[in-house]
Amino acid sequence: MAKAARLLALVQILRRYRRPVVAAALAGELGVSERTIYRDIDALRAQGAAIDGEAGLGYVLKPGFLLPPLMFSDQEIEALVFGVRLAREHGDAALAAAAREALAKIAHVLPADLRDMADDIGLLAGPAPAGPEPAIDPALLRDAIRRERKVAIVYTDAKGSTTKRTIWPLAIGYFRDVRVAIAWCEAKADFRHFRLDRIGEIAVDRARYPKSRRALLRAWRASQNIPDERS
Repeated sequence: MAKAARLLALVQILRRYRRPVVAAALAGELGVSERTIYRDIDALRAQGAAIDGEAGLGYVLKPGFLLPPLMFSDQEIEALVFGVRLAREHGDAALAAAAREALAKIAHVLPADLRDMADDIGLLAGPAPAGPEPAIDPALLRDAIRRERKVAIVYTDAKGSTTKRTIWPLAIGYFRDVRVAIAWCEAKADFRHFRLDRIGEIAVDRARYPKSRRALLRAWRASQNIPDERS
């Protein structure tokens, strides 16, 4: 593996870890010696990568280090464009508009040859199947998730019973036929799932929920036996 490609791969591996990872583990993933990892860490630091740690203790990459877009591989470009196309077809109006803008920005910063490839990738996103439309604007819920704000909702369950709830929204699941809000419900003192098409009213509170969304989402994954996306 060429050095430039190896450095890129090393950065991508470090991005997967929230906690320090030792050189031996990095060397195992890349198929190189630990001495090579030490040299590559020094090279990345010289290029501006904020990598904390040292030999024997492990290394962790601080957020914010950006790589030049030309370093995207063909498959990474395919994944990016396909993901944006899915959001454009299956998201609400605001999300679809944002997807179109994102795709234009991705294309703009790519070199000409890769830009042509992005325009012509053979992965298409078909239209979303007909299903129940949310009665609320999902953009309000997404904004509450980003800002970690409590939300008051009026919810009608599968039996037709309507209740008022205060929830801490953590994520929105986009499934084939339905969109579901994953949240902590204050009334139930537990995690609950709320179909967006059954939320009749929504009001975003000024109050933040008392725990971080990341910690709550990690606890929800554990409760559902869902592996964490990152180590």
